[in-house]
Amino acid sequence: MSKTTEFSATPELLKQLYEYSIVKNYEAGDVILDENARIRSIPIVTKGSIKVMRTEEDGREILLYYIKAGESCVMSFLGGLHGETSKVKAEVEEDAEILFLPTEKVAQLIKTHPEWLEYIFKLYHKRFEELLEMVNEVTFKKVDDRLLSLLQKKSELTDSKIIHTTHEQLANELGTARVVVSRLLKSLEEDSKLKLGRNKIELLS
Repeated sequence: MSKTTEFSATPELLKQLYEYSIVKNYEAGDVILDENARIRSIPIVTKGSIKVMRTEEDGREILLYYIKAGESCVMSFLGGLHGETSKVKAEVEEDAEILFLPTEKVAQLIKTHPEWLEYIFKLYHKRFEELLEMVNEVTFKKVDDRLLSLLQKKSELTDSKIIHTTHEQLANELGTARVVVSRLLKSLEEDSKLKLGRNKIELLS
């Protein structure tokens, strides 16, 4: 793994992960896991990033969290170990390289490598905090604050002040209408917090 911000593994464990897994490359926008799909393997991101989303009954989507290089999806761990279908949708945010570890190998590695279990617990803790933050934002923050927070997260994810996205994509991730996002972005531009371009946004602060 080229980037393992959440994962500290022994050479032996890394070797087994690559032996057991299938490596695939994806482009931004590709869906690697859809809601209600059977979970047969656990994705571990080695390059790029993925966004995990949930679809509401009215068809609106809302962003739950991002998976960066060195991380995995804890919901896949749960669903895969219990033979359940996926409760979320995972879509590639940046071009990504992903290891797909068969679910039957997950429990095997837990028994033989303590650091693998520690890795899973760290991810659970991080995702739990992120979901609490998301609930807090949806419940207590105005949409313009949530929009700015989302843009800042995207900026941190790519380590760039320039974010390549569309108003429609932002609206989907926030679970709101495109016209609302467009109006708020214009307002934020007037406040000199960002600069709008064609399918890109530059944060100014």
